[in-house]
Amino acid sequence: MSITPEQRIQLHGFNNLTKSLSFNMYDICFTKTKEDREAYIEYIDEQYNADRLTNILKNVSDIIGAHVLNVAKQDYVPQGASVTVLVSEGPVVEVPTEHFEESPGPLPDSVVIQLDKSHITVHTYPEYHPYEGISTFRADIDVVTCGEISPLKALNYLINSFDTDIMSIDYRVRGFTRDVNGHKLFIDHDISSIQNYIPDDIKELYDMIDVNVYQDNIFHTKCKLKNFDLDDYLFNLNKSQLSEEEKAEITRKLRREMDEIFYAKNMNVDP
Repeated sequence: MSITPEQRIQLHGFNNLTKSLSFNMYDICFTKTKEDREAYIEYIDEQYNADRLTNILKNVSDIIGAHVLNVAKQDYVPQGASVTVLVSEGPVVEVPTEHFEESPGPLPDSVVIQLDKSHITVHTYPEYHPYEGISTFRADIDVVTCGEISPLKALNYLINSFDTDIMSIDYRVRGFTRDVNGHKLFIDHDISSIQNYIPDDIKELYDMIDVNVYQDNIFHTKCKLKNFDLDDYLFNLNKSQLSEEEKAEITRKLRREMDEIFYAKNMNVDP
């Protein structure tokens, strides 16, 4: 629903609210040999190198209506990459038309959005278990805006930019701004759950849990992929090459890894 000029709250000066979206994703696979594990790391570093990550963050900037001021990027040795993009005010070329249960924040009447003191970052962390054959790729993306537009507008794009088995998503509105009478505003849009900004076809793929602290404008949603096809989790291997016992054991290890990440705790480990 659009907001008419009569419905908009008149602020005293700049909107000082800081809106932070932290998107944490995991890709999990089984790598049978040490050579496979090293090849997986090499594959991830190639797929998600600093140049590709930079393009993803620039697209995020376009989606939220920001202007890129500066880009710092780095591929690391032995593995991983980081990109930081500083953004400022910029024109909104097109407002996304996806239907959500809640608005991702008030939209401006003019084509210029104040997004000073804002940034978008990504860091990647490929790694593997020392002896069980489990390899994981983690990416942490933070979108922080100061002004009217919420980074939640970019959430759908981010989900579709990564091959994601587990997601942990945090959204928080910090600080306050004032209306023309000096009254403090600690949030400038309605929100009850991050899930309301995720399209239904995506939500159907995941089991989801919310942990929200409404009085502090803190929202958390974690997601685990529902369907499990072993072939989707094997690197340089397919299940037709495995015995029934091997398939059962690898499946157990993969599911335990996913559960441990989803619930953020170690499960029982065989001695």
